[in-house]
Amino acid sequence: MRSLHAVWEQRMAELWTSLDRCAPADFVARVDALAAELPAGHADGLFERAAARDSTGEPEQAVALYRAALDAGLSGLRRRRANIQLASSLRNLGHVEEAFTLLSAELAATSDELDDAVRAFLALTLADLGREREALCVSLTALSHYLPRYNRSLARYAQQLADT
Repeated sequence: MRSLHAVWEQRMAELWTSLDRCAPADFVARVDALAAELPAGHADGLFERAAARDSTGEPEQAVALYRAALDAGLSGLRRRRANIQLASSLRNLGHVEEAFTLLSAELAATSDELDDAVRAFLALTLADLGREREALCVSLTALSHYLPRYNRSLARYAQQLADT
């Protein structure tokens, strides 16, 4: 028998598949309603509310909710996703140095399937900071993991970029 939280997770995942078919305000309202089924201040609910606002063009609102979710003890992949998404929103709002700090810490903190997502957003942030050569290095390093051939060569060239 699945737990109530597992059922809630499934319902939230299904709701996210409707994002492109919903008006932004309707989507946010639906996410808020589903998040309200969790106890007030629940980290997962706060994260989903933040992500909904971020995905519908409200990064200022998203930032506050991401911070609240992290403060509420968000964990696992959602914690990592929150840091990536918070950094992206901060970058878009012009807080590039803070985004860089978050992403750099996230890249150093753990390793999982989101490593290359962290690298991708770090590359964007580095470019915004005028550090295009480093951005290219980070991007090529991430890309090297997915190539059917030349993985080691590309990773080595990326390292050479970083070393110069």
